[in-house]
Amino acid sequence: MQFDELSATVIEEAIGIHREIGPGLFESVYEAVLAGRLEGRGLRVERQVAVGVNLDGKFYDAAFRIDLLIEERLIVEVKAVEQLSKAHAKQLLTYLRLMKQPVGLLLNFSGATMKEGIRRMVNNYQAD
Repeated sequence: MQFDELSATVIEEAIGIHREIGPGLFESVYEAVLAGRLEGRGLRVERQVAVGVNLDGKFYDAAFRIDLLIEERLIVEVKAVEQLSKAHAKQLLTYLRLMKQPVGLLLNFSGATMKEGIRRMVNNYQAD
């Protein structure tokens, strides 16, 4: 499955979840439900993936955690905040760089509609 198709599937499920249960829940709820829906569609989903970082010649185990890693290549960060900030985008871009992945999704479930809470982030994107 190509990145565009994979992203579209994740976004489709996120919109469906938002329509069904709406805003106002914890991020962990949206993360769990989204993971379950994607697994139900036959996708490989990992939750809270611990990632280590090499800095200054030292390895820091589990320096950060990715909310969802879909098919070992699409990073999804789930938020439930009033409004996405530049810090959220920078967080995802950092994850993309450190994981050497080209595309990620930042999904905020707290808006009136899901459409306003979707940001697709690209890090040296190359179509597969």
